[in-house]
Amino acid sequence: MTTISAAEVNKLRKMTGAGMMDCKAALTESEGDFEKAIEILRKKGQKVAAKRADREATEGIIIAKTNPEKNFGALVVVNSETDFVAKSEDFVNYTKAVLDLAVARKPATLDELKALNLNGRTVADNLMDLVGKIGEKLELSGYETVNASYVSSYNHLGNKLATLVGLNKSGLPGLEEAAHDVAMQVAAMNPVAIDKDNVNPDIIAKEIEIGKEQARNEGKPEAILEKIAMGKLNKFYQESTLLNQEFIKDNTKNIRAYLQGIDKDLTVTAFRRQKLGD
Repeated sequence: MTTISAAEVNKLRKMTGAGMMDCKAALTESEGDFEKAIEILRKKGQKVAAKRADREATEGIIIAKTNPEKNFGALVVVNSETDFVAKSEDFVNYTKAVLDLAVARKPATLDELKALNLNGRTVADNLMDLVGKIGEKLELSGYETVNASYVSSYNHLGNKLATLVGLNKSGLPGLEEAAHDVAMQVAAMNPVAIDKDNVNPDIIAKEIEIGKEQARNEGKPEAILEKIAMGKLNKFYQESTLLNQEFIKDNTKNIRAYLQGIDKDLTVTAFRRQKLGD
């Protein structure tokens, strides 16, 4: 039987990030062959993933970031089974590394992000290695981007909620603060669309039907149900579309008016919002 030294175990641990006992076991099984030991550790990750495939990975973290030019932003969601793991250094570092890669390379889809090279292996393979090390089901489950003249990101305390907002102008005085305020607005108020013209027709139809049913239950005549429902729909627009929402920091104006106070043509071109559990 091959004798494995502590120095060899430590070397493999530094190479892979796996635990000391796992490294010793892999080196023992491979009879000191480092390449075989690394492969054993990777296969262990696949076995853990297969074993825990039916588990719910509902914890995790969500982080958003923009590039230095502030014209592109990305948001990633990585899930774990427990909040304890979500707060661990290895898990957080992996998520940040994936986000940095996404901002630098700008992949178009989640699948493209998973296929990118991270430290000599794909993003997906790095996650599988982490599964073997941690022993929980982990998933890179979300990826969102915004391209715009100016992009701002917001990460809520605890990294369970993050947003991106794109504006149509850059280089304006007060723009950075305004964009950050709007990113916070999206986090707090969860709008369904930028403006009323952007609302999904299915949502509009559903709101009209709800409005009619509410009025009908209140005993209103059938002849005026449509009118009442349209009034309720206008209230829905005010509460649920970003530009028409009351500004959370000053309820005397809506977001459209707030942005026009910076520049008369300033507006939102895109937003993204991800919250753990949604």
